Amino acid sequence: MIFLNDYHLVGLFIGICTFLIIGLFHPIVIKCEYYWGTRCWWCFLLLGLLGIAVSIWVDDVVWSSLSGVFAFSSFWTIKELFDQEKRVRKGWFPKNPNRTYNF
Repeated sequence: MIFLNDYHLVGLFIGICTFLIIGLFHPIVIKCEYYWGTRCWWCFLLLGLLGIAVSIWVDDVVWSSLSGVFAFSSFWTIKELFDQEKRVRKGWFPKNPNRTYNF
């Protein structure tokens, strides 16, 4: 952290990590919907609440910011799970042949 502060790279570091966190959640949404459907939305709710708690608990601005980004990316994933189900229904993504669908 001292290196990042000395060279004024904290904002860049937070931006890169935010990009990576958001990018990581895209394939997670696809895989979770494929294997479990929308039933796993509550896991992302718990992850989001945990991320908020960590963000409040941690003193360092960088780690607090990144846990906040993680928390709200988890909350956004809940919406994306239900949107992914709609995309599967439209045929834009493959159905899991081992699952039964309500549509």
